[in-house]
Amino acid sequence: MSTMRKLVIDGQEVEVEGALTLIQACEEVGIEIPRFCYHERLSIAGNCRMCLVEVVGGPPKPAASCAMQVKDMRPGRNGEPPEIKTNSPMVKKAREGVMEFLLINHPLDCPICDQGGECDLQDQAMAYGVDFSRFREPKRATDDLDLGPLVETHMTRCISCTRCVRFTTEVAGIAQMGQTGRGEDAEITSYLGETLDSNLQGNIIDLCPVGALVSKPYAFTARPWELTKTESVDVMDALGSSIRVDTKGREVMRFLPLNHDGTNEEWISDKTRFVWDGLRRQRLDKPYIRENGKLRPATWPEALGKSAEAIKGASNLAGLVGDLAPVEAAYALKELVEGQGGIVECRTDGAKLPTGNRAAYVGTAAIEDIDGAEAIMLIGANPRVEAPVLNARIRKAWARGANVGVIGEMPDLTYEANHIGTDATIMTDLLKRDHSDVAEKPSVIIVGMGALTRGDGAAILAAAQALAESTKSGLMVSHTAAGRVGAMDVGATNPDAMAAIGNADVIYNLGADEVEIADGAFVIYQGSHGDRGAHRADVILPGAAYTEEPGLFVNMEGRPQLAARASFAPGEAKENWAILRALSGEMGATLPYDSITALRSAIVKAHPHLGDIDVVAENTGAALEQGKMESGALTSPITDFYLTNPIARASQLMAELSANAKARKTEALAAE
Repeated sequence: MSTMRKLVIDGQEVEVEGALTLIQACEEVGIEIPRFCYHERLSIAGNCRMCLVEVVGGPPKPAASCAMQVKDMRPGRNGEPPEIKTNSPMVKKAREGVMEFLLINHPLDCPICDQGGECDLQDQAMAYGVDFSRFREPKRATDDLDLGPLVETHMTRCISCTRCVRFTTEVAGIAQMGQTGRGEDAEITSYLGETLDSNLQGNIIDLCPVGALVSKPYAFTARPWELTKTESVDVMDALGSSIRVDTKGREVMRFLPLNHDGTNEEWISDKTRFVWDGLRRQRLDKPYIRENGKLRPATWPEALGKSAEAIKGASNLAGLVGDLAPVEAAYALKELVEGQGGIVECRTDGAKLPTGNRAAYVGTAAIEDIDGAEAIMLIGANPRVEAPVLNARIRKAWARGANVGVIGEMPDLTYEANHIGTDATIMTDLLKRDHSDVAEKPSVIIVGMGALTRGDGAAILAAAQALAESTKSGLMVSHTAAGRVGAMDVGATNPDAMAAIGNADVIYNLGADEVEIADGAFVIYQGSHGDRGAHRADVILPGAAYTEEPGLFVNMEGRPQLAARASFAPGEAKENWAILRALSGEMGATLPYDSITALRSAIVKAHPHLGDIDVVAENTGAALEQGKMESGALTSPITDFYLTNPIARASQLMAELSANAKARKTEALAAE
């Protein structure tokens, strides 16, 4: 039922939803109201008083527009629509008064503050600040907090907007920050001096409207106006978060979130935000060939020649697609290897995902479906480490009243959940029950890789699909690899792959660093970092990382997304698809595309849905055959959130965070 109300804003009559606050109503009309504490994704605090507006015919004082709803406005004396003014002399005087109070204790740090150029207080002081302070008392100062290696604090700058407190408690689900004291002694602090235990904590840097919380790794390295900003997509998990890559020269300086309601809203995980130092370290910047057991630098013609010779002489050829490979590289590898009679596989962790059945390997639910779900079931998934931003979305649904059930090991999810059972076999009992009460409610079933990488993964997926059908739920597969869905979409799979890889005499490894390759086979490794795959290689072909080439990725809900090039690969490293194209020419089996545009055209011609960028397709596929499930607890395959891929393992900061997380889990012993 619509409850539209008429409202006059600065003389302009508009019709808006009655449930909106005045600040939202003004935004709909295109009028920007200054604010410090209000944030559309957090609860309303109403404590900064910067968003004051004048209510015509109301009390002779301004009202906080973030805390008053349109439906609470009273009509005029003769029934005319209520009216507010956002730029009257009363409003201007009130905002200038608020700004003067905010600046009483604020230090003069602007020239050396890391927030300079991106500071809300700076921007609003330009509009409402005065050039002279009437206060002569000494300024208040507070001690800085130690929140850990990610967030640097300068608490004297804090204006007590409480955005960080509301984010950590409401979105991240931790209770370590709050405000203590009263009056002039009030300050934001972490209780008992704790560091923050959350993999979403970096978002408070973006939320802070002043320079009180800034990025510790990025501090004093660049100013915002020196940076080149590129919109891209994140590959640290399979959620497909929209990000902005900021570069200075050839160096990536930081990652920031972009707003995307369909995937990450406006949050990103700490791994996504801070992994950039891993892009600089342990890079492969020239080709290598192994001779007498040792790798030696080589030229491109030499390395490609050696690779072409090995592939042409192979009796059993296999290609492995890594977790971070873009669709273009996976497609080119498939064409190259299958053209030589070999087989290609992207399910390197042994996930039992059915080829060609998109309704089973992607599912039928969109990430946005979680928002309105009343029941959510997790099967062998721990979204807190697999996709922290997805976990925050589930927490938001839980906070609105959704019931969350867990089959598998019960992790700390930051919200309450009903533990249905540890064993997958409990799903057999669930299938026998009557689900008519659940079928009427919107619900989502999320199956994780902890279930699908087991021997009975296919049976668990079939049972989950049958359960989704009987409860009329959406099915979602929580992938742990950003490149997996795209590689499955282009058919980079083979039913006999894992057995064939064991017997292969030549393996083309496209950035698969999570897999152990036995001795015996000749291994060509193409990737960006000197990780496990490069150590096992006989030939190394250096490729670009995800910020260094344009690439297509498909997220866990099946949404094709474009990652843009923000910088260039170091040394002699090349774009991944271009290496495969050059190698095919060396082999005399040239792939039919000379540019990434031609390659994408070929991909879209073969798989039309990949041309619909940022569109979640309706997934179809036959129901899977039921199988026998084995007993044994379902556990998430991710044991260390911070070290899941070669870029993260090359990062010093991720290593520090991993060590801190391990130390936190170790029980502190009391001194005897």
